Amino acid sequence: MSLAMLAHHHPRIVDWGIHIDRTPAAGWIGLQFIALMPTWVWMAQRMRDGSDDPLGLLALVALAALAWSRRRELRASPRLGWLALAGAGTVLATLLRTGLGFVPALPPLAAGLVAVLALACGLLAFLPRKVAALPVAGLAVLALPLLSSLQFYAGYPLRVVTAEVSRWLLSPGFEVAREGASLAVDGRMVIVDAPCSGVQMVWLGYFTACAVALWASRSGRDFMARLPMVGLLVLAGNIVRNSVLIAFEGAGHPLAPWAHNTLGLVVLAVVCGSIARLMVPARAEPEAAELPIPGLITTHGGRHVDTVL
Repeated sequence: MSLAMLAHHHPRIVDWGIHIDRTPAAGWIGLQFIALMPTWVWMAQRMRDGSDDPLGLLALVALAALAWSRRRELRASPRLGWLALAGAGTVLATLLRTGLGFVPALPPLAAGLVAVLALACGLLAFLPRKVAALPVAGLAVLALPLLSSLQFYAGYPLRVVTAEVSRWLLSPGFEVAREGASLAVDGRMVIVDAPCSGVQMVWLGYFTACAVALWASRSGRDFMARLPMVGLLVLAGNIVRNSVLIAFEGAGHPLAPWAHNTLGLVVLAVVCGSIARLMVPARAEPEAAELPIPGLITTHGGRHVDTVL
């Protein structure tokens, strides 16, 4: 068979067997989503039975909105590196959930982490190159029901840090002593409890960072460089909120529930707004228009004109 005949018949053989180039991106992503179905069922059950807050749904909606907004830019030919990672991650997540041979079964949250990262790799295989990978991976991780786990492992250290900084801020006006996550303010005991740890504010802050970075088309390097400032803004907001509440408690004038909630929402709005502003690129200043100089001779259409102000 000549090379010309081979080149002529080869596409037909491939078309009859494997339709890689003809399968739409939504088909590949849908197949991967179905392959990871045990993870989605576990996540739904965990949110439905009250084990965790359903904030992860916001991250899933954001990922779906990203794919929909870029639907006309999805690559016809996927990037093989990301596609290979997506396939390997999907298989590994399945093995980690069930345990097989030398691979031990891990807790569902660990297997779910591999699953959502595999799904992020599958999306990145078809998304255009200008979409940064880190915010996509961040939204995928935030989709997990992990707030209760974060509260268990990171809640107490955050409460201690918040209490200590609040003690330092309130010392000029009150007699304050700290013991663990509790403060004695002018003889009144005030406890920095679990809801005051700021775990939900952490989640919402990083969600805002990922969503706005994707909307603003931030590069992965720019996004990574701003993540430390995101953490500082969240920590500062939580400290300010708790310090105000503790000051009212210590003065013997605790805020009413509605005022307590309003203060929390206002601080949350300020923190998330600051994070969004941080992730939006600065506007380029328009170049100053060149003003005519008195007495300068300019040309218009080949004619010399004496510019007069």
